[in-house]
Amino acid sequence: MRLRLAEAGAAPTSGSVAAALRAARPPLGGDDVLDTVRSLHSELVGAGPLDVLLADPEVTDVLVNGPGEIWVDRGSGLCREAGVRFADREAVRRLAHRLATAAGRRLDDARPWVDARLPDGTRLHAVLPPIAAGCTHISLRGNRPRPFTLDELVRAGALPAAGAELLRGVLRARLSLLISGGAGTGKTTLLAALLGLVGPTERIVVAEDSAELRPDHPHVVRLQSRPPNQEGLGELTLRDLVRQALRMRPDRLVVGEVRGAEVLDLLTALNTGHEGGCGTVHANAAVDVPVRLEALGSMAGLDRLALHSQLRAALDLVVHLVRDPASGRRRVAEVHTVTADPAGLAVTQPAVLLAPDGSVVRGPGWARLERLCAARGVVAGTGIG
Repeated sequence: MRLRLAEAGAAPTSGSVAAALRAARPPLGGDDVLDTVRSLHSELVGAGPLDVLLADPEVTDVLVNGPGEIWVDRGSGLCREAGVRFADREAVRRLAHRLATAAGRRLDDARPWVDARLPDGTRLHAVLPPIAAGCTHISLRGNRPRPFTLDELVRAGALPAAGAELLRGVLRARLSLLISGGAGTGKTTLLAALLGLVGPTERIVVAEDSAELRPDHPHVVRLQSRPPNQEGLGELTLRDLVRQALRMRPDRLVVGEVRGAEVLDLLTALNTGHEGGCGTVHANAAVDVPVRLEALGSMAGLDRLALHSQLRAALDLVVHLVRDPASGRRRVAEVHTVTADPAGLAVTQPAVLLAPDGSVVRGPGWARLERLCAARGVVAGTGIG
């Protein structure tokens, strides 16, 4: 079928695939022909046998470890999918190559991994052997047609109504914040929901390695980094994007994920009048965020005391998410304020603790959070007792 389509010079649409199949005169009935056309179209331009999983609105992640080792997450943790498989290891490799090409990225023996966004918004990560032992590994994270709203996250149990009202107040007060948590805890989902609350007259400029944030907002400018080409040229780093974003008159500067030297430019921006900035960072707990940022700051040549001084002045809050091991439910667990310890180093202090049963408890950092909001004319957490 590939050869017939190539000879005809036709794009592999459903119609051209059907025409090529009819020309081959297969011994198939009407229903069988339709099923075969769908299968061939999926193999040529879709995600092959994974299309049926990606079409399921409940599926958030699809992970391929081998021809018959496919795992999915439907919101309650990973489970093995027994009804879907590839013909062999080469079929998995072919799919990885095709998806990388569709994303405009390189994937070969010289660069055996890719992290990119597909045209439909699905996030792709793939690793080829020998980096991946035995078989090509593919990780796909589905993309919702629209982002979650904060009310939808409340209904899903990600945070109680009182916690949502607190975050609305934080956005109105234009406090700068980082959303922390482990992989797959919903950091990007929560950030997109919060950005949807930003006033329609404000301009949001987002810098990301892989374009994931799609907030429901009328004025969003999205910048995406770029890896080097085959000659090692043309790379655009996240730090480059943050610097350019500062020249684009942002009302809200957003870094999709702080993971390197760009932390210096972000903290500098938040210290020079760019209020209300936000981003995400990987961390095991909210109290670990200053240490995590210290490690990232060292990549930019920033010494420890200078980093902590910048951090205390730039960052107001840390919102931490967890994933419950039993249920797999993603939820907001803590909101911390940033303060200084006796040595002058930045530390976080719990302002609000959100329990799995939906209860919300004030912590020792609550008074500081109230003061930060009150200084900007906002009453924080009216529903928190």
